[in-house]
Amino acid sequence: MSDSASRESASFAVNGRFLSQNVTGVQRYARNVVAALDDILADRKATARLIAPPGIENPGLKAMTFVSEGPLSGHPWEQLVLPRLWAGRLLNLGNTAPAAKADQIVCIHDANVFVAHESYGGAFRRLYSVLQPLLVRRSARIVTVSQASARQIARHLPIRAADIAVLPNGHEHALAWDPALARIAPPVVESVRAAGRRFVLALGSQARHKNLQLLARLAPGLAARDIDIVIAGGDAGIFAPETLHEAPNLRVIGRVSDHDLACLMDHALCLVFPSWTEGFGLPIVEAMARNCPVVSSDRASMPEVCGDAALLASPEDPDAWIGRIDALAGSEALREDLAGRGRERVRLFSWSATAAGYLDLLHDPARRVPAHAAPPPTDKVAVVVATRGRPETVSITLRHLLATQTLKPVDVVVSCVDVADAGDLTQAEGVRVVTGPGGLPTQRNTALAALKPGMDVVAFFDDDFVAHEDWLAVAARTFRDESSLAGFTGRVLADGVKGPGIGFEEAVGIVESSGADCDWSWIEPYSPYGCNMAFRASAIGEVKFDERLVLYGWLEDRDFAGELAKSGGRFAKCADARGVHMGTKGGRVSGERFGYSQIVNPIYMMLKKTMTPGQVVDHIFRNVTSNVLRSARPEAFIDRRGRLRGNLLGVADLLRGRIEPEKAAAIGAGGRK
Repeated sequence: MSDSASRESASFAVNGRFLSQNVTGVQRYARNVVAALDDILADRKATARLIAPPGIENPGLKAMTFVSEGPLSGHPWEQLVLPRLWAGRLLNLGNTAPAAKADQIVCIHDANVFVAHESYGGAFRRLYSVLQPLLVRRSARIVTVSQASARQIARHLPIRAADIAVLPNGHEHALAWDPALARIAPPVVESVRAAGRRFVLALGSQARHKNLQLLARLAPGLAARDIDIVIAGGDAGIFAPETLHEAPNLRVIGRVSDHDLACLMDHALCLVFPSWTEGFGLPIVEAMARNCPVVSSDRASMPEVCGDAALLASPEDPDAWIGRIDALAGSEALREDLAGRGRERVRLFSWSATAAGYLDLLHDPARRVPAHAAPPPTDKVAVVVATRGRPETVSITLRHLLATQTLKPVDVVVSCVDVADAGDLTQAEGVRVVTGPGGLPTQRNTALAALKPGMDVVAFFDDDFVAHEDWLAVAARTFRDESSLAGFTGRVLADGVKGPGIGFEEAVGIVESSGADCDWSWIEPYSPYGCNMAFRASAIGEVKFDERLVLYGWLEDRDFAGELAKSGGRFAKCADARGVHMGTKGGRVSGERFGYSQIVNPIYMMLKKTMTPGQVVDHIFRNVTSNVLRSARPEAFIDRRGRLRGNLLGVADLLRGRIEPEKAAAIGAGGRK
């Protein structure tokens, strides 16, 4: 134990389990925060206690009393022994903490175990899926390392993002690295130079979410430019490993010292950081601190950390990465500019400031911790509205959307059968009106074909949907945060379809008076609801809405998502993207046609494998039951008897072995098949 006789008694303790673990980003965070806490405590002539499992070497801190005591180790020590060793307030910096303790602060670095579960072993996932919800519910305060991580955690754990304190990583430790003490890196650097080549540097484990496979895809293109790829980092560890394909110009040198990292960063053309998701992305600020330009993924926390001090690229677009690296290789001025921006950027991220924030929380866990300003979304968002026969409605809702959105769409396409369906939107700035065959799926396909190239997100709204002003910004941020998300639907504050309808002014009032607070924030999986939904443009690819689902296209949204899900995309419902569906009655499909689609469309989709048999049975049962029970006294705004007749027609066709969803277009219009 250190001599603390002249100091105040310890007011808190730090969970030192991280000292027994291999050093990755989480452990580096904990070590640097503890060192900065120790400096502040020494200046204040105060003390605290650092409690570690048995057999851990004393780190020799100035103000913190060190205790290494057992029995047990790992999770058993943390859950069973640590609470007995310290009854007061506890600071936990490494994702886990004693589940039974309430008077504690816990830093959860990310939600990767939920959003990139394929990167982790089954036992690890099961442990975190049980432990972390308990910690969130019981602990005095939850902390994380970026605003993006706070949003992710709030989507997957029972806590609001606003209740999570953000205390980021720092950069100062990288300034203390000494390349003169490097042992592994110098021969690598010299061999690259001797061959008259340059190299880009990548850091990270072999976990799948680190996306190192992208580098193997880049290797041939970089080889043609006399550029090698050097990958430094540990093995998979807690992660499920992904085999990295070999290439002649790709060198994997394994775990190296900090001094070796300094040597590599000081000589690299740039750091390449292609992760699908990160809680923070510590190598980014380490590279910036050492004047190494950065090319980073544009997902999750990385844009927030990078700001304008790095070049960003999609982790699924090798050509974009080649282009960014090419730009750096060909311009000394660009490299110097990024290095200068990086030096300024890292000043936002300081271990001493983060440690001071923890001390504030340890004094008052409810205290508000100011966070640095995150850059606004820059994603290119397109808006698609399909309409028919309601020119006044579409004009007023779309003009409202264009006037109020905090993130302005890059492309807005109104798809109609006749240009008159768009009303005065033909004269609206930034709106393009396209015409084509009728039917919701067909009209949406017409709009998709007309979109400008290079869109990141495509949002679909019904012509009678009134969106909150942040809807598009939330969409852009959500797809950035959740790298494997293919699509989501927003929260409907009120739905006029279920009643006589909601007027525009009333809908605007509901939206403007609504708050962000909700008893849920994220539901996954969840099939999109067509009145307000968005998709990642790259996930859509060549997929189209099924035009056999004619007219109103009953379940066309679920079918479209089902096709995208076949490629592995995730779908969710997001409470932050909210609005009102007015449920305007004019221009809707007749009850008989609609009822036919209620029966035939689900069966058709089951055969396509875009709905499961269980979903089909539930869907048909609920709709038919509702139509039967309410046909005696139907609502004035719903043709229940027409729907029931359509249900019977659909059942009759199924019994004949006819599954033709497009037949709905002919029902009640003559020429019935």
